[in-house]
Amino acid sequence: MVQRPALVVFDMAGTTVFDSDGVVAQCLVSAFAEQGLTVSLSVAMGLMGLPKPEAIRQLLIPLYPEGTEAEQEALAATLHKTFLEKMLLYYRTHPEVRPTEGAETVFQALRQAGILVALDTGFSRDILDTIVARLGWEDKIDATVASDEVPCGRPHPDMVFHLMRHLGVTDAAQVAKVGDTPVDLQEGTAAGCGWTIGVWEGSHTHEQLAAHPHTHLLPNITHLLPLFYIASDTEL
Repeated sequence: MVQRPALVVFDMAGTTVFDSDGVVAQCLVSAFAEQGLTVSLSVAMGLMGLPKPEAIRQLLIPLYPEGTEAEQEALAATLHKTFLEKMLLYYRTHPEVRPTEGAETVFQALRQAGILVALDTGFSRDILDTIVARLGWEDKIDATVASDEVPCGRPHPDMVFHLMRHLGVTDAAQVAKVGDTPVDLQEGTAAGCGWTIGVWEGSHTHEQLAAHPHTHLLPNITHLLPLFYIASDTEL
């Protein structure tokens, strides 16, 4: 049995990037409010991990059923533009923007052990690049992919496959997918990853993640190091 992956694909907000009080969901709620539409924070939190245009469509359709498809798409585009502006401002300027505890130590330890480190996200490329630049991660990871760079974002496996091709990893059984949302777990399962790992100190609880197929559930990503470096088949 392979003890260590060749590649670990991490989610960003909530997994490797601190998400202060669900700020991503808050920005979605705020974008809708500016259009006179009310979305509860708990409902928005339930859609974390999805490509944000898809999350917006899922939130919008029940709120605007009388709109034609063209009208719904136009409003969705406006909502996404507002959301992008809010997120870019937050990630460029807010003092709370920082790695989750231990994230950079985990990146370094994995790479020193010969394991590739990559990021995938439900954000678009402009937000992803803003976060990487703000945190100074350009030299701390091996590759990134955003949901707008593949045909289908989570829960589809496209982003994992994109990273595998880019980094020369041919067997998904040698890949670990790590994230804090059900769609992260669904993505890893759909890709056939050898490790599909949920972390519950992000947007979803242990109980919420446990309802979805996974190989491991961990409090946070620092627990990856003993999982990968100490020879053990025990599920945490």
